[in-house]
Amino acid sequence: MNIQVLPEHKLSSVAPLKQFNVEKKEVELILVKEQNGVQYTNSSVVASPSSGEDVDRETWGKKMDFLLSVIGFAVDLANVWRFPYLCYKNGGGAFLIPYVLFLFIAGMPLFYMELALGQYNREGAATVWKICPIFKGVGYTVIIIALYVGFYYNVIIAWSLYYLFASLTSELPWLNCDNPWNSPNCTEPQHINGTFLGNRTSYAKYKNTPAAEFYERRVLHIHESKGINDLGLPRWELTLCLILVVFILCFSLWKGVKSSGKVVYVTATMPYIVLLVLLIRGITLPGAMNGIRAYLHIDLKKLNNPQVWIDAATQIFFSLGAGFGVLIAFASYNKFDNNCYRDAILTSSINCITSFFSGFAVFSVLGYMAHQHHVNIKDVATEGAGLVFIIYPEAISTLPGSTFFAIVFFIMLLTLGIDSSMGGMEAVITGLSDDFKILKRNRKLFTFAVAFGTFLIALLCITNGGIFVLTLLDRYAAGTSILFGVLIEAIGVSWFYGVDRFSEDIERMMGFKPGIYWRLCWKFVSPAFLLLAVIASIVTSGDLRYDDYIFPRWSNMVGWSIALSSMLFVPIYAIYKLLILPGTFKERIAYGITPEHEHHLVKEGNVRQFKLRHWLSI
Repeated sequence: MNIQVLPEHKLSSVAPLKQFNVEKKEVELILVKEQNGVQYTNSSVVASPSSGEDVDRETWGKKMDFLLSVIGFAVDLANVWRFPYLCYKNGGGAFLIPYVLFLFIAGMPLFYMELALGQYNREGAATVWKICPIFKGVGYTVIIIALYVGFYYNVIIAWSLYYLFASLTSELPWLNCDNPWNSPNCTEPQHINGTFLGNRTSYAKYKNTPAAEFYERRVLHIHESKGINDLGLPRWELTLCLILVVFILCFSLWKGVKSSGKVVYVTATMPYIVLLVLLIRGITLPGAMNGIRAYLHIDLKKLNNPQVWIDAATQIFFSLGAGFGVLIAFASYNKFDNNCYRDAILTSSINCITSFFSGFAVFSVLGYMAHQHHVNIKDVATEGAGLVFIIYPEAISTLPGSTFFAIVFFIMLLTLGIDSSMGGMEAVITGLSDDFKILKRNRKLFTFAVAFGTFLIALLCITNGGIFVLTLLDRYAAGTSILFGVLIEAIGVSWFYGVDRFSEDIERMMGFKPGIYWRLCWKFVSPAFLLLAVIASIVTSGDLRYDDYIFPRWSNMVGWSIALSSMLFVPIYAIYKLLILPGTFKERIAYGITPEHEHHLVKEGNVRQFKLRHWLSI
C-alpha cells in the first residue's frame, strides 16, 4: 500500500483531518509510533513489515528525570579525582585549550549523535542497529563493556560506603597511628615535612601516614597479599558494603526509568551541594590560595608535549561517557519530539564545568596540606584513589568538625558513583531487554540477575589482593575496547547509514536539520579523533603496575583477552549476519548495510550504499 502524504508544513491543509475530526498532533503521533514500520520519503510513506517495536515503550516521567540521569551518569568520580590533577600536571589553564578543543570537535558531536540515535529509534544499544544490521555486534560490544565496568566500579562505591560508616565517630580512625592495623613504621602527619621526606618520595606517595595505612592496611589489606596470584578470601566488611550497594542499584532500577528517574534527584544534585560546602570551607584554610594558583597556573610550553593532548583527548571522551550504550538507552525513553540537541549541549557543558569547578575544591585543600607540611604543591598533588581515599580524608581529619566534613565528602563520593553505575546497568538491561523480549517481560528478575552477577565477580576485587584485580579491569575492560567500539559506531552511523539520512531523522524529530558543523564532525573529525585515540591507547599501553608492584606477564595477556572479548563481537557478528542472510554474496552485503525497513529495495536492486552519491553526501 502506498500512502501519499503532503510535506509536513502542509499537513494542516489535508482534507481528511477535518473529515474525521482528528487533530494534526494526533496524526503526527500515529506516524511516530509507526516510524520503524514505514519507509519515509519526501512525499510518501511506504509500508514495510513491522519491526515489532513496542509502541507502548515507557517514557521518562518528566524531562528533568532524563536530564538529571544523563548528568548523573556523566559526572562521576573521574570529575573529582582525575581532571583537577590532569589540569595541574599538564600546564594548568593551558590544559583547557586542548580540553575545550576536543570537547567541541569530538565530545559534543558524539554525545549528540548517541542521544539522537537512541531517541529516534527508541531502542537500546544492540537493536538500534536495525539501521545497519551488520553493525549490531558493536551494540553487544558496548553492552559487554558496560557490564565489565560494573564488576569493579561498584567496588569503589563500596569503599566509599565503608569510609562513610567509618566516619561515624567523634575521632576519625585515620587521624593517628594508635590502631591495630597500623604498622611499626606509621608516622604521625605532624612529624612529616620536607626535611623528613628528603628526596626519597613525595608526601602523596608516602605509605606510612595514618590515612595511607587505613586505606591500604585496613580497607584493602594489601599487605596480606603478595600480588595478583595471591588473592585470598573476600573481606566480610567490604562484602556487606558491596551487598548494600547492589541492593541500592537493584532497588533504583527495579521499575526502569520510572524509579531511576526519581533516585537521580538525590544522587545527581547532592555532589554539587557538597562540592560547594567543601569549596567554601577549603578557601578559608591557610595555603588554599597557593593551591588554587597552582591549579590555574598557565604553562603554554606544556602544549608542546604530545602526552598533554593525549590526556585531554582521553579525559574528555571518558568524562562524557559516550560509547557505553548509556546515552542511547536513556534517550530511547524520551518523547519522539524531544529537543536532544539542546540536551546534548546542556549536559555535556555542565559535565565539563563540574570538572573545572571541582578543581577549586580539591586544590584549595591540597594547598592547605602543602602549607601544613611545608612542602610544595607537587608533593601532595595526586589523582585517583590516592586523592579521595588518602590525601583528602587526611586533610579533613585535621579540621574542626572533621566528622561532619568526612560524612558529607563520602556521601558525595557515594552519590557520584551510584548514578554512574545505575547508568551502566541500565545500558545492559535496556540493550539486552530490547533484543530479547523474554527479558523485557521479566525485567525485575533480569535486573536482579545482572546486579547479582556483577556482585559475584566484584567479590574478586574485595579480597586481600583485590586491588590488583581492580587495577587490571580498570586498565583493560574499558580502555582501548571502548574507543574501538565508539569508532565503529561513528563509522556505522556516519558512513554506512549516512550523515544525510541521520540528519533527516533528526529533522523529523525536532523540525530542523543539524548544521554543517555537526555533519562534518560526525563524518570526518570524530572518526579521525577516535582512530588516533585507539592508536595512542595501544602505543602508550606499557606494562601494568600498581605503585611498585609490576604485574606478571600473564596478567597483561589476561587483560588483553578481556579487551578482545568485547571487541570481537564486531567481526564475529558481522560474519554471522552475512552467513544467515539470503542471496548472493553481494546481496548479503546489501542486506547487511541497508536499514531493515528498506530491505524491499534490495530485492529491487536499489541499494543506496552501492552508489557513489551515498558516500559523498554530507
